[in-house]
Amino acid sequence: MGKIKNRTLRHWTGEMAIAALSVSVMGCSQQRTVTSVERNRILIDCSFDKDIPEEANDFIAPYKLAVDSLMSPVVGQTARYMTAQAPEGLLSNLLTDILVWAGDKYGETPDFAIYNMGGIRAALAKGDVTIGNILDVAPFENRICFVSMKGNKVTELFTQIAAKGGEGVSHEVKLRVSKDGKLISALVDGKAIDPERTYRIATIDYVAQGNDKMVAFKYATDVNSPNGSKDNVREVIMEYFRNMTAQGKVVDSNIEGRIIIE
Repeated sequence: MGKIKNRTLRHWTGEMAIAALSVSVMGCSQQRTVTSVERNRILIDCSFDKDIPEEANDFIAPYKLAVDSLMSPVVGQTARYMTAQAPEGLLSNLLTDILVWAGDKYGETPDFAIYNMGGIRAALAKGDVTIGNILDVAPFENRICFVSMKGNKVTELFTQIAAKGGEGVSHEVKLRVSKDGKLISALVDGKAIDPERTYRIATIDYVAQGNDKMVAFKYATDVNSPNGSKDNVREVIMEYFRNMTAQGKVVDSNIEGRIIIE
């Protein structure tokens, strides 16, 4: 890898030096205009790993050991392979339910939870789940967050979710959506949304700011957004897995028809 990289860099540096010299020389004589720009891509894949220098392995070894010791501890087990999918997926269902579960710790009783699909960056394999696995799923510095929204804005939020083809919604939510992304109906705890009622929602701070086209969150009030390191959503997920393990339970999830496309 080192030899290939160095040769590539020397070749590239030489070309850049010639280009810079040409521009400099031309600049002395007369003004020039750029008429075209060409670019190329260098594929970086496992082919560069065929002949790794021994000194490179020696350099990486202590760091790899340190990282492995941090990432490899098991926090729980899953009953099946889980991934996030639109309109509904096993992992997106699980993560939103975890946000509702976490409410007790913060003195909160959420009516439902929302987790953006774009924030779920990996799947969970069946079996042991490590700290590293959870970090892969939730690698961002997002923290759990609780907000209040009037029912009319909750309907607006679900309309935005329908237009996107689905996001992570917790067990309490049932949405019916047309094939062209229109909200047909929405229920929370089996009941139609009361436009005058205030609903408490668990989510992550990134979503609570109105990101990922869920702009209805910009109208949220009574924001409870803890900012400690233990409030990071991946820490909340790990705490849930550890709690289930302490109870002798394997973590599972199901497709429940939370979002149905008709």
